[in-house]
Amino acid sequence: MAGSDFAALPVGALDEVASFVGASLRGEHNGTGLRIGIACALFNGGITKRLLDGALEALVEAGTEAQDVTVAWAPGAFELPLVARAFAGAGKVDATLCLGAVIRGETGHYDFVAGQCAAGIQQVQLSTGHPVVFGVLTTETLAQALARSEPDLSNKGREAALTGIEMVRLLRTGPLSQVHAIG
Repeated sequence: MAGSDFAALPVGALDEVASFVGASLRGEHNGTGLRIGIACALFNGGITKRLLDGALEALVEAGTEAQDVTVAWAPGAFELPLVARAFAGAGKVDATLCLGAVIRGETGHYDFVAGQCAAGIQQVQLSTGHPVVFGVLTTETLAQALARSEPDLSNKGREAALTGIEMVRLLRTGPLSQVHAIG
């Protein structure tokens, strides 16, 4: 059995948990009526565009209207948290997706950019209560980045879009909506 087989949630596990607890909450992938902000990095833009294509396809499939999606282009991944904070502060979108690619090079630049981008995105999400999704590839090689941005169901931009929708729906569900109000 492959390592990924052990990491996957077993079929029926959510139903099993629900039978033992008072509430087991999960957001659905219904993007109808949601407004989504997408912060995209121009650096490694060919990869980012592939991620964006995957995200847009997933949003449309989930029922999000094209006019309810706003894309903002930042110079690079390091600047994505500031764009995410602007989206969160404006209150005009329900979730923000951050898309980009940081590919390891010959210097320590990768470690600083990838780490600070991730920390900044997390800080925006936690300080604002606004769902901000980390859809930034952090890979060793260009080939790995290309593999994770293929135009298929494995596209990490697609995954980021579905995660954003799911987080909005989760935070608006039952007990969580009373503790954590969103837009």
